[in-house]
Amino acid sequence: MTIYIAFLRGINVGGKNKIKMADLKRTLESVGLFEVKTYIQSGNVLFKSNETEESLCDRIEREIETVFGIRAEVILRTSTELEQIIFNCPFSKEDIREAEALSEVESLYVALLKHQPAKEKIECIDAYRSEGDRCHITGRDVYLLFQHSIRNSKLAKNLYKLNVSATVRNWKTLSKLVALAKSTS
Repeated sequence: MTIYIAFLRGINVGGKNKIKMADLKRTLESVGLFEVKTYIQSGNVLFKSNETEESLCDRIEREIETVFGIRAEVILRTSTELEQIIFNCPFSKEDIREAEALSEVESLYVALLKHQPAKEKIECIDAYRSEGDRCHITGRDVYLLFQHSIRNSKLAKNLYKLNVSATVRNWKTLSKLVALAKSTS
């Protein structure tokens, strides 16, 4: 069986679209997903399945809407894909340390995309890159490094111009999910 990590977009953010993780876990178990585990309240779910990514996304999205009345997009990665995201970070340790020294909050993030963006859409966001807001796009993943805050970033605010559904997670969360996936296998 494949270990998947589901990233739910837009739940438990700013008091909206609230879903208790225990309820989410029970719901996903009830539709036949195995060894379901949640991590923090922002909608990160590990599970095992033999199904394809597309069928899983559709089924999980439908079930969340049916049970909770919330339309939440689901973006999936396998545990292997998530390990590769961590392994292939395009920013040097020095770049990351420098950004962290200038910021009082998290500096390194990954925007997980539903599918790979079109080349012309990638070029659209190039205008928002700067020394303080850097990104590197690899397939369905956008690595983001901020010297200040993601909240004030023009680059982060314009990721929607990629015209692909996305959800963003910080590096610590992704690293923890990799560790949880390894302990599940």
